[in-house]
Amino acid sequence: MTNQPENIDKGFYKLSWLERIAFGSGDMAQNFIYQTVTTYLLFFYTNVYGLNPAFAAAMFLGVRIIDAIWDPVLGALVDMSSTRFGKYRGWMLIMALPLTALMILCFVVPDFSKTGKEVYACITYVALSIVYTTVNVPFGALNAALTRDQQEITILTTVRMWLVNVAQVAITYGVPTIVIAFSGTMDTPEARGGWLSTIIIYGVVGFGALLFSFSGTKERVLISKEDAAKVRITDLFTELKNNPPLVILSLIFITAFGIMAIGNSAGTYFIKYNIGNENWVGLFNVISALPALLILPFIPWLRKKLGKKRLLYFSLVVSFIGYAGLFVLPASNITIIFMAQTVRSIGFCIAGAFIWSLIPEAITYGEWKSGKRISGIANALIGFFFKFGLALGGFVPGMVLAQSGFNADIPIQSDAALLGIRLILGAIPGTLVLVLMFIVSKYNLTDTQLITYGEEIETRNRNKNHINHHS
Repeated sequence: MTNQPENIDKGFYKLSWLERIAFGSGDMAQNFIYQTVTTYLLFFYTNVYGLNPAFAAAMFLGVRIIDAIWDPVLGALVDMSSTRFGKYRGWMLIMALPLTALMILCFVVPDFSKTGKEVYACITYVALSIVYTTVNVPFGALNAALTRDQQEITILTTVRMWLVNVAQVAITYGVPTIVIAFSGTMDTPEARGGWLSTIIIYGVVGFGALLFSFSGTKERVLISKEDAAKVRITDLFTELKNNPPLVILSLIFITAFGIMAIGNSAGTYFIKYNIGNENWVGLFNVISALPALLILPFIPWLRKKLGKKRLLYFSLVVSFIGYAGLFVLPASNITIIFMAQTVRSIGFCIAGAFIWSLIPEAITYGEWKSGKRISGIANALIGFFFKFGLALGGFVPGMVLAQSGFNADIPIQSDAALLGIRLILGAIPGTLVLVLMFIVSKYNLTDTQLITYGEEIETRNRNKNHINHHS
């Protein structure tokens, strides 16, 4: 066990490495399950399952509309209730098996008619997204329930994102490699067995990691039962109205994950059609995660040296250079294309990882202002925007492919289709990086303010408990 600081009574806990790793394993698990889906499901639907790209794009968008209703409602329910296994942790245990099963069902190709396949795809993907929310929202709230210490939260987030990128390496390199090993190809109807076997493997790993995360963490900083009873669905709108940092953070998340999902969804198409060798898909995609394994451990140090905003600006400038390179550099020069992918990955992995550590800041601000620590609602709102950003990875590429004349049934695409793939890979994400830099400029919570807010909240809670004890 690590030594606890003198101000432990104010919620500024230091955590053991076992708990840090256990917490991070929860997000690693969700990536083995949901990120595998978001990275490859569009490609699977168009090239193996046989869906029209425009239909797939509309389906991805439709799921997000359902999420728009479900996510915030679930967040309020999480704040108002508790499971027998904990307020947040229990959801990981209860929903681990349904989440894994639905992930696998998404990659089953049923022997149905064209309409039947479309209905099956919609049902399984909608169900997966709904169940994923029941894991993702409570897990996101768990971060703020472990400690108030901002440096500790940065370490937690760093460990979490390091493990996420371990999963990303396994997903981006491992999935196509294993599918091809099983089926000899990854982009024809004959590959369906290889896809299903691969997805089962990844689902089982994710299931085990969720159970480890549940068993290895402990909730400490929680809303009281009295305050939980006061939470209402309308707090969703109150929080958006009265918590400017949460609003800015929501915009950061939808843009950041839109960038990530749009760019990542194009990698498989780019290697197969623009470069012309699907055997390099795994290597190209793994570069989107591999640099993070070396860089992420330095994020707490970089935060101390540069501060939050300068760290984000620096990382986004680097990623913009990489995205620009992926758009303009000739596909015939494999070495320089892979270099551009590496530069993009180095920049964006820092920004994409660090923004998660900002969520507890917005929660603390909201608690300081309203007196309610509604972590579930805050994470549900972030989760909605985060998943809407991921949905852009299905909707935008699907529409661009459809409009550019992409045809999965032919081995060589038209110049317009090849340009469309490049737009998805580099130009659109690069433009959104500039938008993200502007949004980041509007986030103004400082570490000094957060320490003051946290101390005032704990003092207020102790005074309230003292009054209740003597009344």
